[in-house]
Amino acid sequence: MPASPLAPGWLTYPADANELNPALWASTVTRTRSGAVSVDGVSVTKLAEKFGTPVYVVSETDFRTRARNFREAFNAAFRDLCGGVDVYYAGKSFLCSEVAHWVSEEGLRLDTASGGEMAVALRAGLQGRQLALHGNNKSDAELNRALDLEVGRIVVDSLDELQRVGALAQARGATANVMLRLTPGVHAHTHEFIATAHEDQKFGLSLAPSSSGTESPAAQAVAAALDHPCIRLLGVHSHIGSQIFESAGFELAARRLLGFLAEVRDRHGVELKELDLGGGYGIAYTEEDTPRSPAAIAKAMAAVVGEACAAHGLRAPRISIEPGRAIAGPSTFTLYTAGTTKTVQADVDGASHPRRYVSVDGGMSDNARPVLYDADYSAVVASRTSAAEPVLSRVVGKHCESGDIVVRSVYLPGDTTHGDLLAVPGTGAYCWSLASNYNYLTRPPVVAVKDGEARIIVRGETEEDLLSRDVLRKTGNDRATLEAGA
Repeated sequence: MPASPLAPGWLTYPADANELNPALWASTVTRTRSGAVSVDGVSVTKLAEKFGTPVYVVSETDFRTRARNFREAFNAAFRDLCGGVDVYYAGKSFLCSEVAHWVSEEGLRLDTASGGEMAVALRAGLQGRQLALHGNNKSDAELNRALDLEVGRIVVDSLDELQRVGALAQARGATANVMLRLTPGVHAHTHEFIATAHEDQKFGLSLAPSSSGTESPAAQAVAAALDHPCIRLLGVHSHIGSQIFESAGFELAARRLLGFLAEVRDRHGVELKELDLGGGYGIAYTEEDTPRSPAAIAKAMAAVVGEACAAHGLRAPRISIEPGRAIAGPSTFTLYTAGTTKTVQADVDGASHPRRYVSVDGGMSDNARPVLYDADYSAVVASRTSAAEPVLSRVVGKHCESGDIVVRSVYLPGDTTHGDLLAVPGTGAYCWSLASNYNYLTRPPVVAVKDGEARIIVRGETEEDLLSRDVLRKTGNDRATLEAGA
């Protein structure tokens, strides 16, 4: 059967629709001799029997290995330049108490973006010095909690916030450890909603002078921070976006930030000691994606930092990075059960072609990325193998939205049917963390698998959980009925 004219140009017609592309899956995922997909020695059929579907399945071994690889690769690349690197796991990608514990055990720190994320870190036993607090609109309560914990860094996002941090620290006779988030004016090649270093967006202090000719917000913030008695200015921070494969954006941002540090030295006589280059490293969601290894990223960035420091006569600052998706994303897949299937006809250039629709028991409530970012994913029939011809298919959810698409285009066996288990790889980042109760669906559990054993690390919700926050007002008639019943 030839490739479908409805398929995107990057999608290859598979010789074998049962094959698992290793670039998309955790390193511990294979197929068993029976044909079922297995993770760390546990079959998906066993997982579905025990935990139901949908369910997020994370390989603890793979997650830990990816975290360790970033720490080791960046420390090796930067050791001679600045003594090493601090790796902060971006908790917003996926965070629970167990994951925070893994991160700490693997020698990483944790980047948080809210009071709730700090609470998870504390529950997992992390210390304040291991944490960073991010966010463009931190509340006074969040800032006070960060000061109470003596967090390693508060990443300040605006002049207004800098003043509030200073005032709150001064009121308690404390000193706040501060990094300034700067906007280097780099346009990352990614979706508009996850590009964060261009000027017209909500994050950061711009390096560009104001329209009135006054010095840049970044320069104003440095001067104010250095002048404040209760602020310890550690350095500067940048994050240019997410799901980025090209190195040029990271390299340009690093050069601009180091140039700014040289300006700070020349103006204030101070060499700031830290530079956070953020995260945003892309992963493979489909065969189209070609991510770089941590070692390749680290080597390229170390070369740029070394060259820029030499050009400006700077001592190399301590570097930190913030991978999240690149650790959590590939470690996890979502397991669904197929329900309704049907074939529709779609027109291309005046001709009609078939597309198979396969509905699953989840959807945009457990993976909002396709509807938010036009994100593409892949999928396989996971409970068995099939000799049927591959058919262009669209995996969709069960919500009352036509845009509730899980996988826009994938070749699945033509006999995919009700009751089959489908697995969608690469769902470890920004799926559980963006999950909702749309249509009153319960959010799925997260199951970690290691050494042939599976355990719940986030309990799935029940209908009782949903209704526990639903307050029903009692009317007079309701009370009368209750009293009569009594």
